[in-house]
Amino acid sequence: MRGIPRQAVAQKTAIMGTDYTAADIADTNSVCDWNTDMYGVDPSKPGAQEYYDSIFQLYAEWGVDYVKVDDITRPYRRGEIELIHNAIKNSGREIVLSLSPGPTPVSEGDHVAKHANLWRMTDDFWDRWDYLYAMFERADAWSDYIGPGHWPDADMLPLGRIGIRSAGGDRYTRFTKDEQITMMTLWAMMRSSLMFGGDLCYNDEWTTALITNEEVLKITKSSHSNRQLYRNGDLIAWTAVGEDNAIYLAHFNLGETAADLTTDLSQLGLSGSYLVRDLWAREDIETVSGEVATNVPAHGAVLMKLSSL
Repeated sequence: MRGIPRQAVAQKTAIMGTDYTAADIADTNSVCDWNTDMYGVDPSKPGAQEYYDSIFQLYAEWGVDYVKVDDITRPYRRGEIELIHNAIKNSGREIVLSLSPGPTPVSEGDHVAKHANLWRMTDDFWDRWDYLYAMFERADAWSDYIGPGHWPDADMLPLGRIGIRSAGGDRYTRFTKDEQITMMTLWAMMRSSLMFGGDLCYNDEWTTALITNEEVLKITKSSHSNRQLYRNGDLIAWTAVGEDNAIYLAHFNLGETAADLTTDLSQLGLSGSYLVRDLWAREDIETVSGEVATNVPAHGAVLMKLSSL
């Protein structure tokens, strides 16, 4: 949680290496809506940077590689984000910085991409089709901020067994197999972090195959120029460029019946002949020149790699 413990403020606990106390830097009007343990830190107060420096120096000593800071992007806390960013630099250790919750305002895209590695672009994501449908608009809005060392975070992958002693009971994901492919394809094409939200011990072969397909995972590791190519109602295409200059192309059908999607190679800036490989089927399907045409099931996706011949 961002901020400083309220108990420390009440006791006027000293800030390491300074003559200031927790009470000197606390913003007592800044309290998280869902967890009231902390006060915010006032970035303008002397001792504020030193406080965050002391926290991240401790994390660095522990060997921490990844920190998720909550209650900091909705509303967007510019000052504390900068304090934390500086504290990581001052710690002397490379630490991945993740910010939550979402949605982070797109208007803060330049700032958050400079000061964090990933940030939630949505509130908690669950296995509901309307949530996945809405993600396409969010992904398109954030695509300009996908780059080396920084990327929008579409939240966890609710796959496999995701309800264990939960309010909804013991259950597996409500997404159909086509919807699971759609989700994995979009997350890969927008280079969102891939965090599994289920109990791995109960995976079936299907679920494990979804998260271990190296040809798909390669997109998240090394592609660039990731963007929505076009959207015609519920028919959407995304594209990206691979490290070997191969072109990735994803066709999505968010509609309720199967549909044909056609992408002209000229839309991708391509000419000539290309071998099309279906990455989920893990097989070469055809050689094309001029256009790529697919029939996509309802709520489904086809993910392809185009290699020049």
